[in-house]
This record gives sequence, structure tokens and C-alpha cells, in this order.
Amino acid sequence: MKAIVYTKYGSPDVLQFKEVEKPTPQGHEVLIKIHAASVNAYDWHSLTADIFLIRLMGGGLLRPKNTRLGADIAGRVEAVGGNVKQFRPGDEVFGSIGHGGFAEYACAPETRLALKPENLSFEEAAAVPMAALTALQGLRDEGQIHSGQKVLINGASGGVGTFAVQIAKSFGAEVTAVCSSRNLDQAYAIGADQVIDYTRQDFTQNGQQYDLIFAANGYHPLSNYKRALTPQGIYVMAGGSMAQIFQAMLLGSRMSKPGGRKMGGVSAKIDQKDLVILKGMIEAGKVKPVMDRRYPLSEAAEALRYLGGGHARGKVVIAVDV
Repeated sequence: MKAIVYTKYGSPDVLQFKEVEKPTPQGHEVLIKIHAASVNAYDWHSLTADIFLIRLMGGGLLRPKNTRLGADIAGRVEAVGGNVKQFRPGDEVFGSIGHGGFAEYACAPETRLALKPENLSFEEAAAVPMAALTALQGLRDEGQIHSGQKVLINGASGGVGTFAVQIAKSFGAEVTAVCSSRNLDQAYAIGADQVIDYTRQDFTQNGQQYDLIFAANGYHPLSNYKRALTPQGIYVMAGGSMAQIFQAMLLGSRMSKPGGRKMGGVSAKIDQKDLVILKGMIEAGKVKPVMDRRYPLSEAAEALRYLGGGHARGKVVIAVDV
């Protein structure tokens, strides 16, 4: 089978499109014929190791331990291991498998998958898992979102941000989206009540305060976010530069107050129950992936290069079965 492989950290130039052995499912694993995969910041960081924690947290200190990229996939079950209970050959599934999704086939534990939403194509379904899980868990679990709150989504035009706007609306929040001039119409189209053009206005300086700030792109200092929160407000960082990530990790708890403002972050957990929840929200018409660009598997390097540029409007998808 064909797959994207890399043996050293670096730019997308180090990726190779080559023939590799087709995997065989073991135990609780499912073999998936992949129809589509999507590109996430996770893949970019795994490729470039631009966040040094990637190396320290099992990625490999000098070179990658896992030589295959691609966490999010959608496809059809081709075979199952002897202990699989939930799926059978022919099932259409989506999920986040960790690595190996930029390929024609991949094996994954059944607990990382769910049945594909019936109203989505494979490409749309592949765009969902990691980005939507980050938004859902960040808003619901870390942000404790509830109806009637004033919620601000910073970085509302990217993969995570577009899901966050829609999920926040589904909880009954009043949503303000922050994005650039070219994405204002898109933000309104996916449900934002108000939209702030960050090229014209700094929301941390305009005197407005919010019950919950979800930063899909956390480029402001924590002190600025704190100023834009209500006295009981919560800030959740879901993405940003290495400096922003360390600031949230090291200073967030110190800047939080018992019974008052909370400053923290979220990292998506691959939870099958949450994949099923997202499936239900999508089939109910509450959430829909926003698609930006589509690349064939052979051009995965270009897909990563585009994502790494930082200006994707929604999700970047790799079509495998073309």
C-alpha cells in the first residue's frame, strides 16, 4: 500500500510517498480502508518537533519513533481483530487513530473509532475528530459552558475555532468570534452573534468582558485575557505558540483564584463517547465541518505546508481514494 513516511524531524520536504507493508489487525484492532484523512496542528508539531515537548513526551529525542503521520481518518472497515466487538467489515467509521492515517490502510483500536455521521462525506467526517474533540472538551469540561453565557472564541476561522463557534452556540451561549477581515462572513455563517476583526480591534483592550474565552489561537499574554474575563470567568487555551503554551502551563494556575477567574488549557482526549456525541450533533444539524482545501495523498507535504502557514480557513483534508 502507499503511505506517507518520515524518518527525521524537519519541514514537509522530509516526507516520502512510498510503498509500505499493509497492516494486519490484532486483538481489539480494526483494519480501515482509508478514504480521507485531515491535517491537524498535531501532525505539524509531530513532523517539525517545533514544540520540544513532542520529543520529550515519547515522540523521540533525536528522530521520530513513529514514522507515520495522520491522526484523523474516515473510511470503511475491511477486517477486524479477534476481540473486536463494536464493528464489522463494511462499517463506515471515523476517528482519531494517533498516527498512520496518511495511507491507504491503517489499523487502530476500536475504542478510537465511531460510526461515521450519515450526513457527511468521508472527507467531511475526516475533518471532525481532533479539532471538534478539542473544542467540545475545552468548552464543556474546562470551560464549564452553559446557556446564556457570553463566550468569545479567539481564532474562530481555523479548524478548532470553527467547531468551537458552532458547539458554543449549541450550548445556548452568546458567541463572539475573533478572526481576520477575510473571515468575517464565514464566522457569521457558522452562527457567531458578533464578530471582531482583530486587524482593527483588540478585544482585550475594548472594555468588554466575557464569561468564557476559548483561545484556539492564544497569541495574547495571559494578563490581557484575564482583563477580558468577568470576575468568575474562565480562559481555556487550545492552541498557540510554544511561548503561549508554556505560559498557560506555568502561570495559569498562579493567575487563577479559588472561586474566581480560572486560567488553563485543553488537550484533546480521544474519547469514543465524545465521538458519538459529536456524531449526534452533526446528524442533528448543530455542527458541520468547515472545509478549506483538499489534497491527494501524494501531495500530503503540500497540505502540511499550507497548514503550517497558519492561515487555513477551516480544515485541510487529504483525499486518499482518488
